[in-house]
Amino acid sequence: MEQEKISSKQMLNDLMADHYQSALDAKANGELVCWATSIAPQELLTTMGVKVVYPENQAAAIGARKEAQKFIDDSEGKGYSVDLCSYARVNFGYAALKDSEAQNVPMPDFIYTCSNICHTVLKWYENLAKELNIPMIVFDLPFNHTYDVQDHAAKYMKGQIEEAIKRLEKITKKKFDQDKFKAVMEQSNATSQMWKDATLVAKAKPSPLNGFDLFNYMAAIVTNRGTKAGYELFKRWKEELEAKAAAGQGPWKPGEEEKFRVMWDGIACWPYLGPTYKGLKNNGINMVTSTYPDSWTILYDNGDIEGMAKAYSGIYCNSNLQNGIDRITNIVNDFSLDGIVFHSNRSCKLLDFRQFEQQRQIEEKCGVATVLFDGDQTDPRAFSTEQYNTRIQAFLETLENKKEERRKG
Repeated sequence: MEQEKISSKQMLNDLMADHYQSALDAKANGELVCWATSIAPQELLTTMGVKVVYPENQAAAIGARKEAQKFIDDSEGKGYSVDLCSYARVNFGYAALKDSEAQNVPMPDFIYTCSNICHTVLKWYENLAKELNIPMIVFDLPFNHTYDVQDHAAKYMKGQIEEAIKRLEKITKKKFDQDKFKAVMEQSNATSQMWKDATLVAKAKPSPLNGFDLFNYMAAIVTNRGTKAGYELFKRWKEELEAKAAAGQGPWKPGEEEKFRVMWDGIACWPYLGPTYKGLKNNGINMVTSTYPDSWTILYDNGDIEGMAKAYSGIYCNSNLQNGIDRITNIVNDFSLDGIVFHSNRSCKLLDFRQFEQQRQIEEKCGVATVLFDGDQTDPRAFSTEQYNTRIQAFLETLENKKEERRKG
């Protein structure tokens, strides 16, 4: 089948299948494989031609296919606390058991971690490096207590990028190609921009995007931000969404009305995608966006390493409370939202702790309805379908009341 006739969903499936299989093949052929955190400077690894897999992506797939508990049991049985991030517990379990019906990945020859998503990953990956006796490359990013990334923080990260290049040359026994690096930077920027452009089509009313599809496409922006294949996928997705928007098509089947538009704050509750999705859809509530699309929109001037360092430092997870509130406020206004669903994800301590204050301030500033439910990104024991449905029903009543108030003026 010619590529232009393949849907973006099929392109996504093919791209992810190739991502995992090429890593397994590389390992079988004696090539180096790296495990990396999801928003690390992949540009360096892509330039060096290293095959990379992302434990967070694998853990999400394991959670969505309801296989997480056996890996969690293994890691907790060895003394890892239930309070530790469930992605880490799943990953520790997989590193020991090395087999998953959901998705196998090759074991790493070295690991590559960046603390912009959270500081748990530093200890998580340090522990892996020690247990597996392999090298570890670390990007230690200061948390942004100021509104913008400060110059000294960007310079600190730039120095780490330059040091990582030296480490990669030593590990791979290859010379780093600066011309290829610039080409990869250019491609990464183009793919990031296309990803953002596609997700922004959801601003249309009704939105052509069922936001739970966003969680699926997110896997590819993690794995293929530095590739032309990633760019082509998001270009196709954007074209499909634009065609639906132009035709006035909503996110679901004809006759299924988008009554309310909301955003989702927090990682998906992977073991319960069905119940969380249906709890919204069955009440005409469409999740059109989240705080996550911008986290992978890593944009900087081509060839500007310090600008790249600043871009990786300034993502949502690594920003202070006021910055986060302002970002969500902009999303509420840009996407014409009626409400926000906050997933109080047991695994993400920093984002959990500030959600209550975000919820309070955003309700005051924007006048939107909000709801917060308890869950976890992968641990199936932290979620109750009954509790979730009860809270969504209360949320629906608030949405309806606010809609009636707006109608009366």
